[in-house]
Amino acid sequence: MTTPRRRAAPIPKPRFTLGILYVMAFFFVYCFALAGPALWNVLQTVPPGPEQEALASQAAQEAVQSRLWVALAAAVITTGVGMAKKLLPGTR
Repeated sequence: MTTPRRRAAPIPKPRFTLGILYVMAFFFVYCFALAGPALWNVLQTVPPGPEQEALASQAAQEAVQSRLWVALAAAVITTGVGMAKKLLPGTR
């Protein structure tokens, strides 16, 4: 009598979870890229101290606040293209 063969368990591929993590990572990268020039300007013009910290915080908020949707859209598009072309690790 032969025993029935068991199929190997499928290897899970958490594409959705990885997609969310990639969107979040790209979102932070794009937000930093949007705030970078404003922060660089504050760094070059204001001497170090508490005033520089306050101005840097305000400059970053003003730079990113109006373009938050741009950063989110760019993150979603980048993740979508990266997953479709199988360029991102874990999506191959």
